[in-house]
Amino acid sequence: MLYTIIKALHIIFMVSYFAGIFYLVRIFVYYKDTDEFSDEKRKILREQYIFMARRLWNIITVPAGIIMAVCGLILIFLNTGLMKTSWFHLKLTFLIGLAIYHYWCWKKVNQLAKLNGNTLETANIKLRQANEIATFILFLVVFTVILKSSIIEYWWQLITGFFVLVFLIMMTVKLVNKNKKSKK
Repeated sequence: MLYTIIKALHIIFMVSYFAGIFYLVRIFVYYKDTDEFSDEKRKILREQYIFMARRLWNIITVPAGIIMAVCGLILIFLNTGLMKTSWFHLKLTFLIGLAIYHYWCWKKVNQLAKLNGNTLETANIKLRQANEIATFILFLVVFTVILKSSIIEYWWQLITGFFVLVFLIMMTVKLVNKNKKSKK
């Protein structure tokens, strides 16, 4: 019963963590979108976005990430057999990618705070594409956990499907960004 409760908590805080990460990078995009605004409007919005990013990071994303990680470690401790499975090693590899993305987000939150309302140098399209990285990692982790050993057996179909998904999402981002520019 304890294992099931910890697993439920792990999933709940995983959802909370990803919600925070998804919205955080969207705030970076919104901040960058203010480049074209009047000085007064830009100043007000950028102050608000910095405030929102810091609060989201410190109150939701990081605490949810810590609780998610602690619950995950407890699950491994309660079921050491996980460490003997290849699908779990694959999941851990994807989680390393998530840790790198988390670090990038943390650096961007700190960068926004230090800009004092100045322009964020990262291109808008790059921020929009970076916003999809967490989605890709979520897909990889969830499919790995659900399919378990089958993911190893059918790896090439899954990789092909994943790259098609990545391509479609990236093209959609570019198309939306292109349509946005043409409306200006």
